[in-house]
Amino acid sequence: MSTPNQQMGPSPQLIFDTVNAYQRSAAIKAAIELDIFTGIAEGAETSAELAQKCNASERGVRILCDYLTVAGFLNKQDGRYKLTEDSAVFLNRRSPAYMGSVVDFLQSPMLMEAFKDMTTTVRTGTTIMPDEGTVSAENPIWIKFARSMAPMMMMPAQVMAQIVEIDPNKKVKVLDIAAGHGMYGIALAQRHPNVEVVALDWPGVLEVAKENAQKMGVADRFSTRPGSAFDVEYGNDYDIVLLTNFLHHFDPPTCETLLKKVYGALASDGRAVTVEFVPNEDRVTPSMSAGFSLIMLASTPSGDAYTFSEFQRMFEHAGFKRSELHQLAPAPAQLIISYK
Repeated sequence: MSTPNQQMGPSPQLIFDTVNAYQRSAAIKAAIELDIFTGIAEGAETSAELAQKCNASERGVRILCDYLTVAGFLNKQDGRYKLTEDSAVFLNRRSPAYMGSVVDFLQSPMLMEAFKDMTTTVRTGTTIMPDEGTVSAENPIWIKFARSMAPMMMMPAQVMAQIVEIDPNKKVKVLDIAAGHGMYGIALAQRHPNVEVVALDWPGVLEVAKENAQKMGVADRFSTRPGSAFDVEYGNDYDIVLLTNFLHHFDPPTCETLLKKVYGALASDGRAVTVEFVPNEDRVTPSMSAGFSLIMLASTPSGDAYTFSEFQRMFEHAGFKRSELHQLAPAPAQLIISYK
């Protein structure tokens, strides 16, 4: 007789879970848009109470909340729903760590369309999206990214700012390439009053970064440089150049071209600070970093999730002496500091 902990043989559970994963995505999006989690946090704990508070049908709310309970986002007892610890922190709109806005980018029609014909994508080895996918010039998706993803990036930005050492006795110039929401440069400026940030990105995206710098109280030390990272003149003598979630969009030769430009813009003792999803050498662990390569396959012509050894080679070919890998825990990303 087998015990509950013993393997019971082949099971189709993983297959069904994966084939039906779109249902899970649709459910969490609906719950965020209806403010289900915020409603529960504010005391509406039954389907009837939530239906009234969220302006939805009781039947719909009951079925959705039961599904969210099965999926692990809610707890249910005696007909009343409660938030899990994760949902309370990240999905209650009143929480300072609220990140429900990420669905606006991660489930945007443009990104989801990129996965509609994965068979063709795998056969060709490149995105089916037109005009170079997400890396096309002034793609409006990056304005949506800047507005939607800032809450998710605040934690890794703050951890990065703690790890990167800054000399408090001199003015420190920081260039934030593909700044997006600007949170990484802003985090350094908040932590160190002697840091001045130049943010580089498309003009529309920089408007969002400037708004965030104003909100975070560092607008007087935050300037912008609009345009393409490959074409705009950077200036020189930067102490730090930030490359956050950017290099994965391109193949190694393109990355090396950019890194040579970065190298030339740094002061003699400058550093490049890179934030990326860096898989282990086996390319299948850790799961989130390893799985990120599929997003690059679907949405870019030649991007990838690169291992640390691959990043080391790219930085060395661009002239950097050495690179260090750091974890940004509890965030799933990794930090690479490369020295000129």
